[in-house]
Amino acid sequence: MHIHILGICGTFMGGIALLARAAGHRVTGCDANVYPPMSTQLEEQGIELVSGYDAAQLALAPDLFVVGNAISRGNPLLEAVLDRNLPFVSGPQWLAQNILRGRWVLGVAGTHGKTTTTSLLAWILEDAGLNPSFLVGGVPQGFGVSARLTDSPFFVIEADEYDTAFCDKRSKFVHYLPRTAILNNLEFDHADIFADLAAIETQFHHLVRTLPGNGLIVANASETSLERVLARGCWTPVEWFNSEAGWSASDPDAAGGFDLSLGGRRQGRVESFALSGAHNRANAVAALLAARHAGVPLDVGLKALAGFQGIKRRLEIRGEVRGVTVIDDFAHHPTAIRVTIHGLRQQVGPARILAVLEPRSNTMKLGAMKALLPGSLADADATYCYAANLGWDAAEALAPLGGRARTFGDLGDLVAAVCADARAGDRVLVMSNGGFGGVHEKLLAALDT
Repeated sequence: MHIHILGICGTFMGGIALLARAAGHRVTGCDANVYPPMSTQLEEQGIELVSGYDAAQLALAPDLFVVGNAISRGNPLLEAVLDRNLPFVSGPQWLAQNILRGRWVLGVAGTHGKTTTTSLLAWILEDAGLNPSFLVGGVPQGFGVSARLTDSPFFVIEADEYDTAFCDKRSKFVHYLPRTAILNNLEFDHADIFADLAAIETQFHHLVRTLPGNGLIVANASETSLERVLARGCWTPVEWFNSEAGWSASDPDAAGGFDLSLGGRRQGRVESFALSGAHNRANAVAALLAARHAGVPLDVGLKALAGFQGIKRRLEIRGEVRGVTVIDDFAHHPTAIRVTIHGLRQQVGPARILAVLEPRSNTMKLGAMKALLPGSLADADATYCYAANLGWDAAEALAPLGGRARTFGDLGDLVAAVCADARAGDRVLVMSNGGFGGVHEKLLAALDT
């Protein structure tokens, strides 16, 4: 079958493309924004990419159009598909019907940490010899791809609460029917599609309603929002982490190693761990518990964590010039920004952190989180915010940071300002959920002149 994917360079739809190709389909796709690492992955797999959404792509004559949730009414190719009554389906629905059916699905849901926790879980199963299939919203370093299809019964998936498609406004994760589900955290996000936190909690409740009685929910006890979700109805056993009575991780040692405890009693130890921050240790605990449900003993999982290599675009070092290190991270929600900076601070101690931020997500563009930004950036020594195409005044929002924050409408001016301020030993932390105009390469090149 020939499948043509609209919005193929998004992390989820790119993963769909890789899975479809592995399943034996011919895959082509189009997107308006083509940038690494997804574009690189697709091209390496021989998947043909078309720039833009011109209706002339109908001449490719695919058997099926798979439509990503970034595609809205008015898109010329989508309109042509609808006008001609051609077969189409959403990405999550195609995945559920063609790949996930009959498998033991392990889904990782939450506002933050989904990609990291999904990658950790897939790695633990891999290290235990279970050879899992997976779909991750990033590129785990140990695998080198964001999606993989194997003959294993286990499929690990990043279970996103964002809506499914232009024609299906349910959250993606209601399609997946997991047996094992991690509920990592739950905050307000996606202000473009959810009115408030209660609306997101309802979607998580819908997910819980799909879980079987012989399944498992691994839930974060520190999140009152998740307590409310489960109080609305739960038919599946629950294991809690991040609490004194439940599972928890100790503070790390110099190698990042930590103890795993249940009710305050030590159950095992990770000798070394590459990821910094309490949030990542909590992610690791959740992954261990989910893997145990799939049959991986805790001691095997703990040993596997020591070999985890991290994820692209999660505190990924992109280069160093004249002693200045440029780091890339996907953080874009204020909570993610705060914990990312805090995690880096734990790594680098008193070294200066220069935060370079692009408020690019729909939620950030709407300004729904602008009041939280100063607090989330407080641990950075300086902030450089790219404020082009925002519907709110970034300079005003960041005013509580005083002279430690500057805003720029031109990317070249931002790069010049960062390079003028940077000195040996600094970490330039770039945070965006998009390509950010290739700012990482621009910064490295400018530092080298």
